[in-house]
Amino acid sequence: MAGQRLGEFELIARYLAPLAADAPGAYGLRDDAAVISPRLNEDLVVTTDAMLEGIHFLIEDGATRIARKLLRVNLSDLAAKGASPVGYQLVLGLPERLANDEWLRAFCNGLEQDQKAYGFPLYGGDTVRSPDRLMLSVTAFGSVPVGGMLRRGMAQAGDDLYVTGSIGDAALGLETKLNHRLFPSAAMMFFDARLHLPTPRLAFGQGLRGLAHAAMDVSDGLVQDAGHIAEASGLRAVIHAATVPLSLATRQAVQDDQSLLQTVLTGGDDYELLFAVPPQAGRDVAALAGRVGLAATRIGTLESGEGVSVVDAAGHSVPLAQGGFQHFGGTLE
Repeated sequence: MAGQRLGEFELIARYLAPLAADAPGAYGLRDDAAVISPRLNEDLVVTTDAMLEGIHFLIEDGATRIARKLLRVNLSDLAAKGASPVGYQLVLGLPERLANDEWLRAFCNGLEQDQKAYGFPLYGGDTVRSPDRLMLSVTAFGSVPVGGMLRRGMAQAGDDLYVTGSIGDAALGLETKLNHRLFPSAAMMFFDARLHLPTPRLAFGQGLRGLAHAAMDVSDGLVQDAGHIAEASGLRAVIHAATVPLSLATRQAVQDDQSLLQTVLTGGDDYELLFAVPPQAGRDVAALAGRVGLAATRIGTLESGEGVSVVDAAGHSVPLAQGGFQHFGGTLE
């Protein structure tokens, strides 16, 4: 029956163990731990990200899309480190109302789709009963050549700041979802896809090894995440708002309502790569973009000082009410 409720061990055997079939050190999820052996002359990169119902997603988003976004945001963290995917562990905090065949089948189908797409098998984890809301956490493993992991805090004064792809699409998707903002139907479909199914920029991130001084993915908003690179590097970031790359749909939305520029600059969930390179590396960045088939746009610079400054085409400061998303209060100066 579609709504049949499952016990923990039946859940693992029926739905999770098949996802570990391509992970040789997972032992079919029949042991208490897994073994991951880095290849010769490679480091293992480890990152953890969590998603909570009502904060990062709604159950109405659908189990399959929730699962795929869960893996993709973690793959994006690996991309920002210049890493190749190895596998992941999953913590599934499942409320009673979702502990049934129908929901779990759709959720694990989503995991399976992106595991196959990105070569990212399951290496274990834990399942627990949640009192009310769905809680998901992934610990992702990737590999880089020894000493090759990209970091936030190695930018240098004079570096140029670049971002891949386009910014603000997911934030406008959230506007339609939470604030019932209306855009043309094609734009709304595009924004929704960018919000729920971000594309981890793995090939580009791997290409940045040895080229970028610093990198991270844009998850909490462009301005705030530029501030993270600046703070970690002991520098000040200057972003030129007019150069921030916008999709055609987002550009049209901002032209129709200039107040949306703040949403675009500070909204989260872009999962593009933000990175700092020396000025002379511009040709190398362009060559990488051409090889990967993904645009990379120079949006500013890093200089002596602290904080983040956003300026318009005339060099005037662009006022922002907030810098980006934070879990625990406070604002970005």
